[in-house]
Amino acid sequence: MSSIGTGYDLSASQFSPDGQVFQIDYASKAVEKSGTVIGVRGKDGVVLAVEKIVTSPLYEEDAGTRIFTIDKNIGLALAGLLADGRYIVDIARQEAANYRQQFDRTIPLKLLNERISAYIHAYTLYSAVRPFGVTVILSAWDEDQGAQLYKIEPSGHSYGYFGCASGKAKQQAKTEMEKFKFVEMNTEDLVQNAGKIIYQVHDELKDKDFRFEMSLVSKETNGVHRLNPAPWHAMAIEAGQAAKREDDSDNEI
Repeated sequence: MSSIGTGYDLSASQFSPDGQVFQIDYASKAVEKSGTVIGVRGKDGVVLAVEKIVTSPLYEEDAGTRIFTIDKNIGLALAGLLADGRYIVDIARQEAANYRQQFDRTIPLKLLNERISAYIHAYTLYSAVRPFGVTVILSAWDEDQGAQLYKIEPSGHSYGYFGCASGKAKQQAKTEMEKFKFVEMNTEDLVQNAGKIIYQVHDELKDKDFRFEMSLVSKETNGVHRLNPAPWHAMAIEAGQAAKREDDSDNEI
């Protein structure tokens, strides 16, 4: 850290002379060490895909999942500190349950995004707490609003996206995404391209073993958020492995 920031990183409520909040920068650094997480939004659905780094061969296959169901048609993916993320998942589920109890319907994703964003932002305002070291990606599909995708940063900033990424290979994933026009894709193409992106950005030298996780909420799932759904999960892995082999053969040439 440069000398201009010395002593200004002890509290989340303190700005450095050049206008930075270093605790938020540190939270963002924690996210950058996480496996890559992407969200892609097509014309009839949304796919969340995760490069789940396996740090021990002794772990069970479903341990440490980074994709969660918040309500019937709402999915959430996490990049960053998993413990912080699980707390956000609990908050999101409470908000969804309270809304359903009051209005007898699923909470609109835009409203849930605003509430979680405000909650995450509140943890950047007080010296007694620290920012959450997570990026949150939210997905949903319903008959009224269609496909929806939002991403929330550790600072509390949130935006709607057609495609977004977070984690180690965020920049490479975004570069790959910019080659596609997701809004025109059907569910099958969306799933295959999500698999390709995760496999192509995976760095085998640094992280040899990983598991591909995905979720789908779309017209084809009747608006139900499904984790690793068959046959789409196998389809994404097959497309990803084929794309990886093609990249490897090109590099050999």
